[in-house]
Amino acid sequence: MENYVDGYVFPIKKKDIPVYLNVAEEVATIWKGYGAIEYREFVGDDLIFEGVQTFPELMNLLEDEIPIFGWVIFPTREIRDRAHQEVRKDKRMNEILAPLHENGRQIFDAKRMVFGGFKSPEKLI
Repeated sequence: MENYVDGYVFPIKKKDIPVYLNVAEEVATIWKGYGAIEYREFVGDDLIFEGVQTFPELMNLLEDEIPIFGWVIFPTREIRDRAHQEVRKDKRMNEILAPLHENGRQIFDAKRMVFGGFKSPEKLI
């Protein structure tokens, strides 16, 4: 299995989850159009586990925030890298993302987002 995965976690205000999830659904369609096999996002639920650092601690979550955890799977890193370039240039993204910035608000703080690309373990051997 050669898949390449982008993973991310970011905090969002609980009241903004419905707006964000509508946007995410449309964004997923664009990523899939550029080669993503799967685009998934989940809202934090069971976030406390004794003995380990938790997402709320790591992200300094405020009382009105919750983490979104997601990943995008691509067949290869090359397809992922090309998709990143194309999505940045895609004019539909500005329109789709507009609700996240309505009336000067920011739905989430990108500076508190954690992101990374991950290769299959077979590539390490």
